[in-house]
Amino acid sequence: MAAQRSIVICGGAFAGLALALALRQGLGPDIPVIVADPALATRPSRDPRATAIVAACRRLFEALGVWDQVSDSQAILDMVVTDSKLEDATRPVFLTFAGEVEPGEPFAHMVENRRLIDALVARAEAEGIDLRAAAVSSYDSRPDGVTVTLADGNVVEASLLVAADGARSKLRERAGIATHGWDYDQSGIVVTVRHERDHHGRAEEHFLPAGPFAILPLSGKRSSLVWTESRTEAARVTALGESEFHDELERRFGLHLGEIKALDKPRAFPLGYFVARSFVAERLALIGDAAHVIHPIAGQGLNMGLKDVAALAEVVVDAARLGIDPGQADVLERYQRWRRFDTMAMGLATNSLNFLFSNESTLLRTVRDIGLGLVDRAPPLKNLFIKQAAGLSGEVPRLLKGEAL
Repeated sequence: MAAQRSIVICGGAFAGLALALALRQGLGPDIPVIVADPALATRPSRDPRATAIVAACRRLFEALGVWDQVSDSQAILDMVVTDSKLEDATRPVFLTFAGEVEPGEPFAHMVENRRLIDALVARAEAEGIDLRAAAVSSYDSRPDGVTVTLADGNVVEASLLVAADGARSKLRERAGIATHGWDYDQSGIVVTVRHERDHHGRAEEHFLPAGPFAILPLSGKRSSLVWTESRTEAARVTALGESEFHDELERRFGLHLGEIKALDKPRAFPLGYFVARSFVAERLALIGDAAHVIHPIAGQGLNMGLKDVAALAEVVVDAARLGIDPGQADVLERYQRWRRFDTMAMGLATNSLNFLFSNESTLLRTVRDIGLGLVDRAPPLKNLFIKQAAGLSGEVPRLLKGEAL
């Protein structure tokens, strides 16, 4: 029976590793936690991207003992929002946000993915979590447990299997869980740049007709760019030579931080919106991109996955402490009720924002600029938005408050 009490997590990125640490913290060493992912064989991580970690998720990493090990994080100290056409000589600021949710606590930090992944892996090893550099090839669920077969031939008897295996989740597909959503016919271009002047922790969101152009501060005189274009235009831009790409970049970035230089090759990622029709199945729970993918316009994608982690860990730990099988249907249904509404609401909000801002309609531009101006002059509304963006509104799981399970 002891082997059947294992919990297997398929996926060793942010969500999978954070969940493993949360479960180890709450359940102790008596219930084995296994993380299975072929990518765990690649160390240190070589992921060149960067991610905005909101205040609630930073508190989660602090509670898990990881945040202090993440080097070179950059606080976002304030944010400005503009709305203009690409050829406009100036970009008037319609909205500004101070960067604190509490005195001395920034509402978000920028973190380089490879540094956060490496910190999570190191902490997982130190906690004795079983890291397997192998995929989950199949599983067989039944009312009393789930048999998980790994690609290396090992078989694990578990009480719960967690799909943290990304947007193209094979576990979700195998469970027969459909998704609903749509493709945006947009791509997000991601690149890191160096600039002459200091950004002073300021993030910028420039709404251009093709979509948002976000400048997100990194440590040193560097920034991470998330640049939305139509699928066709993104393919053209990323195929340009270094000099031609620099010209396209400068047209959008401007010269307010001095000369700029791309530090890596730009990459384009197709954008879409989808939500799984169910976040759970028999002995199976979906988290992160396996459960939902949203537009990056609000920078909430990864943070929503970490909210899944906090909620699932809490319901599993609460059940186990009461002597309840953590993989049984009513436990998983509590997780689904907790996360599904928030996920749908955020998905619809980002979809609406993308529609409102990614177009050339003069009428819509007038409406949105009036709206931005009204929000900018209403401090209580701005504070509400900041709290929502920081992940601190609604029913917040303990880990997102910085509390141990």
